[in-house]
Amino acid sequence: MNQEELERYNRHIRLPEIGLQGQKLLKQAHVAVIGAGGLGCPVLQYLTAVGVGTIGIIDGDTVSLSNLQRQILFSPEHIGQSKAETAAHVLRQQNPHIEVIAHPVFLNAANALTLLGNYDIIVDGSDNFATRYLVNDACVLLNNPLVFGSIFKFEGQVSVFNYRGGPTYRCLYPEPSELEACSVVGVLGVLPGITGCLMANEVIKLITNIGEPLSGTLLCFNTLQFSFSTFSFELNPENLRITALQDASQTCEAVISELTVSEFWQWMNQDDKPFLLDVREAEEYERDNLGGALIPLAELAVRYHELPAHQTIIVHCQSGIRSKKAVQLLQEKGFTQVHHLSGGLHAIRQLQL
Repeated sequence: MNQEELERYNRHIRLPEIGLQGQKLLKQAHVAVIGAGGLGCPVLQYLTAVGVGTIGIIDGDTVSLSNLQRQILFSPEHIGQSKAETAAHVLRQQNPHIEVIAHPVFLNAANALTLLGNYDIIVDGSDNFATRYLVNDACVLLNNPLVFGSIFKFEGQVSVFNYRGGPTYRCLYPEPSELEACSVVGVLGVLPGITGCLMANEVIKLITNIGEPLSGTLLCFNTLQFSFSTFSFELNPENLRITALQDASQTCEAVISELTVSEFWQWMNQDDKPFLLDVREAEEYERDNLGGALIPLAELAVRYHELPAHQTIIVHCQSGIRSKKAVQLLQEKGFTQVHHLSGGLHAIRQLQL
């Protein structure tokens, strides 16, 4: 550790519980953060600031205008760019003494063990049950501790799973909640910041072996009353008997109709064309579009009545993530003839190269 690093981390080193040895442990650590969104941004920023030596960012999504209310690493000029690559660029400027690796892909059963196997601690900042169960199972197979956080409107949750043979995510949530999994709701802007800081705190504790990690304990808090409570849960040994990964699917996602690019063009070349809905932001639409109607995902819950109730609707976004959420919302509103383009506009443009 050079003189500049010693000065940078001086306030850490002065803490007897951390000291120089603890700071060296932070520098030697390899941490993967899944999702560079509301939770991932504060986690990444603080792990970068405290000197975690190698940080991986796994996220296949792009920045949209509606992200800027809570995803603090991004600015308006980043709209449309890769979240993982943009976050990595910003963090490298924040701390040139660490290595930040961008993985601009979505985690799945085929790549999870390869990607996560290069890291010691995994941080799950994802926003869907499919990814959470996949990450949990990968951590069990890799024997990696998992720091977890989730947010809902004004409430946050934090816990640590698979720590030294302790309880896993499946011990706390054996099955996904269909209601929460299928909801597209608002969130208080500062909530992911508070939750992300608590998650980063757990990562630091795990690396430096200080304090008592939230293993077997779920921390819940409400920002309106600013009340905190904890709940204990036990290990179910059955949840450690995982032999292979499978791509999890939520109950509500199983009935979502996905179109390939080829199928999409077959639909659009028909005489009786479906209604095409673009759920990206206006800035993205202006740069490139397919000519569909524009209703950003953040506005869809109050503008869905503008859509034809009895016409086939095809929804697309940039990568396929927002369009899937849009289909879930529209199905909840009673729309039945609705499909989404897998891979989004990005998939179309890739085939045209």
